[in-house]
Amino acid sequence: MAGPKRPPGVKRVRDLVDGVLLLDKPVGWSSNDALIKVKRILNAKKAGHTGTLDPFATGLLPLCFGEATKFSQDLLEADKTYETLVHLGVTTDTGDTEGAVLATREVNVTVEQIEAVLAQFRGPIMQTPPMYSALKRDGKPLYEYAREGITLEREARPVTIHKLEFLGYEAPFLKLSVMCSKGTYIRVLGEDIGAALGCGAHLNALRRTQVGDLTLAGVVTLDELGAHETPLSTLAPVDALLSSFPAVALTDELAKRFLQGQRLALGKEDVAVPAEPGRVRVYHGDKLLGTGQLQQYSILAPERLIATANP
Repeated sequence: MAGPKRPPGVKRVRDLVDGVLLLDKPVGWSSNDALIKVKRILNAKKAGHTGTLDPFATGLLPLCFGEATKFSQDLLEADKTYETLVHLGVTTDTGDTEGAVLATREVNVTVEQIEAVLAQFRGPIMQTPPMYSALKRDGKPLYEYAREGITLEREARPVTIHKLEFLGYEAPFLKLSVMCSKGTYIRVLGEDIGAALGCGAHLNALRRTQVGDLTLAGVVTLDELGAHETPLSTLAPVDALLSSFPAVALTDELAKRFLQGQRLALGKEDVAVPAEPGRVRVYHGDKLLGTGQLQQYSILAPERLIATANP
């Protein structure tokens, strides 16, 4: 619920809020606009998102608050899953419904042809970023050049399409599910599939269903959040971002040393140690202390620490 209006000239005092909100971003909102709206509803002091969704897209947008922002980079690096509706036969200058139509062609393809083309895009591929993107050239986003009618050379980049599933076809609309690596543009994938089919295409709809291990389960809409009597209760804990990492629980003494930034020899202590080296989430009891790197010989090196943790 919206709080009372503050008197003119009185600066708003933001709260220290820690946690993760799984937002179901509505169509028409930029990721940053959605973040600003949620930050205002929660009255949060520090916030950030974990990778943008285009305004025309909907679906899972994890928003991080307070200490959770320290771990948002992990979701930027994570694989993403989408469902998309590809409109065959029509190309636009943005690759989606927000752009101007460039060309319209007859669509005369079979499911067998579609399946054969989809096979070409599974696995590692090279993809050229679109002009309508936030990538920067000389400090200026590419979309600003595009709006000025300027097209710049862009180098193709390697991305990986882990899964590309055919969900249905009712001409001219092709429904797909895509699981891909970071940096993949689904708009470009749709355009490239249309080009390979010989008719061109753009995205009619795009919905993100998963980011790393986070799914649409537990998402809230902006309307639901704004009407909630206790909106802070919709937040997941900080370690929701770290569920894929093995957990290590430290004793009182080791927890103190860990928060002081000391490397710990866990093999000499009464601590359950994961079998394989790598990144771990570190606890004292049920309290998250941060993340660390478990190295050879059971050496735990602190990585990112929770500032508010206190063993």
